Amino acid sequence: MPENNEKNIKGGISVETANIFPVIKKWLYSEKEIFVRELVSNACDAATKMKRLSSLGEVKGLEDEKYRIDVSVSKNLRTITVKDNGIGMSEAEVEKYICQMALSGALDFIEKYEGEAQNANNGIIGHFGLGFYSAFMVSDRVDVITKSYTDAPAVKWSCSEAGEYEMSEDNREERGTEIILYVNDEGKEYLNAYKLKEVLEKYCAFMPVEIYFTDEDTDKKEDEAEAPINDTTPLWLKNPSDCTKEEYTEFYRKVFNDYREPLFYIHLNVDYPLNFKGILYFPKPSHEYDSLEGQVKLYYNQVYVADNIKEVIPEFLLLLKGVLDCPELPLNVSRSYLQNSGYVSKISSHIVKKVADKINSLFNTQREEFEKLWRDIKTFVEYGALRDRKFFDRILPSVIWEKTSGEYVTLEDYLDGAKEKHENTVYYTTDKVSQAQYVSMFENEGIDVVILDTVIENQFITLIENEKKVKFIRVDSDVAGSLKADGEAGDEPALTELMRKISAKEKLEVKYELLKDTSTPALLNISEEARRMEDMMRMYRISMGDESPILPESEYTLVINKSSSLIKHIIDILPTDVARAERIARQMYSLALLSQRRLTAEELKSFLAQSYEVLEKL
Repeated sequence: MPENNEKNIKGGISVETANIFPVIKKWLYSEKEIFVRELVSNACDAATKMKRLSSLGEVKGLEDEKYRIDVSVSKNLRTITVKDNGIGMSEAEVEKYICQMALSGALDFIEKYEGEAQNANNGIIGHFGLGFYSAFMVSDRVDVITKSYTDAPAVKWSCSEAGEYEMSEDNREERGTEIILYVNDEGKEYLNAYKLKEVLEKYCAFMPVEIYFTDEDTDKKEDEAEAPINDTTPLWLKNPSDCTKEEYTEFYRKVFNDYREPLFYIHLNVDYPLNFKGILYFPKPSHEYDSLEGQVKLYYNQVYVADNIKEVIPEFLLLLKGVLDCPELPLNVSRSYLQNSGYVSKISSHIVKKVADKINSLFNTQREEFEKLWRDIKTFVEYGALRDRKFFDRILPSVIWEKTSGEYVTLEDYLDGAKEKHENTVYYTTDKVSQAQYVSMFENEGIDVVILDTVIENQFITLIENEKKVKFIRVDSDVAGSLKADGEAGDEPALTELMRKISAKEKLEVKYELLKDTSTPALLNISEEARRMEDMMRMYRISMGDESPILPESEYTLVINKSSSLIKHIIDILPTDVARAERIARQMYSLALLSQRRLTAEELKSFLAQSYEVLEKL
């Protein structure tokens, strides 16, 4: 119980709470900088309450009052001070809010989330609720000097980390509260002015009351302009129609220290039925995988909480950069709460819808500009479609595919143009240079070929095939019906045996076709299913440091084009000049293999020797 010795009141934190300070330090040690956010946000609340009382007319003469928060540090005195000109407290209020309610909130927090706080995977996100007592994470003593907006006398409350406090009257005259932290060795890094200011700018950059920072050990010039370290009206609070492109770009560069201009942005301003605001940016990647490293900052009433909280923000949206302010989100709870919160899931779904709407709007209203952006955003779009079915359904009509001609086409438009020659089938290339021979055969027959040259597209087209009546086939996977000439090709057993001999593949599948293209004597095809499996396994092997090919040669099919004059020549001379037929067939097979994949060292050595031999005989 408190002890009243005339002017001074002495007391102690009750027995059952004696160990609260060591517990707080232990559980939150890795995030002890959180004390800055808690103390400054409390000061901000005090100023906001004072402003509210004035606006309601309960306090007169403060209409022109300028509210501010001052944070100062003295390495020499080992103190950090947070001062405001807000509502202040009386002695009774200090007893209520500091000695009882704030402590009670911290205790409830610890008791309720003890198990999860010790589990890194289910750790606490916000720590709102610890509030004032987070000061003891870096202090061995804390003084509170405060004067209420009423006529009540000022009060000084001083408490040690052991929980023993003393409260007395103070001669402070100005309204507001001053909190002085006497920093211990565990918190000495925050006595560095640069470090403390960095933490302030991290957590408090957009708080609604101006915050000023001072290094008390440094002499300040009288003519030096004083400027707040925060922006009290961040861009996301404004009406989108009142914001310019330049403001969005400036805000992006300021928050994310990215000199590049973002591709485009989405301003979220939702009041009903949910309440949250924010801006999401599509950053310009410098290479294919750069876009996979985003940063979405989460705020609670303009107070920074954390980056990339996947329980609130859909995982694939974490590829973007941006800010989200969710004032109704109870951030002093566990991750398990967020995972099971209907409110959180509604926020997540709404954000997904807004992102899809923005992309669809760009496609429908700015098609030319959209096509210029596509290569930079397609990985994000395709990954999002794989991660979220609703996003896939909304976005698919706006997904565009680049043709080898350089033009872009939607899936619907491609399939409409393919009805006569290859209905519900999309032909594609993963490398229009190395697969040029195949591509040209399709293009010569008026068949469009699209380019799918990123790793994720293998999974994306599989998703489309599972959901739509469409099949994707790479140009080297099969001989399309439109490439075939009329008539029956017929088998040539002797040539089949020769090809198996020169390839050293006894089980090599040899197939004969009559192709419209007479310039290509032979092709090596791999079934679409086998090649996709190979691609998937290759990615796994590469991740393990092994880049060797793994597809067995038995998966190849050698297609012999009997429309080719070279094939006719081989067939003609085979019965009488086996050696010559074999030399030609060997060179032809090597060329077919080269058009399908990179040659191994041994294959390349053999191919070069064959080529020089051919040149000698010319």
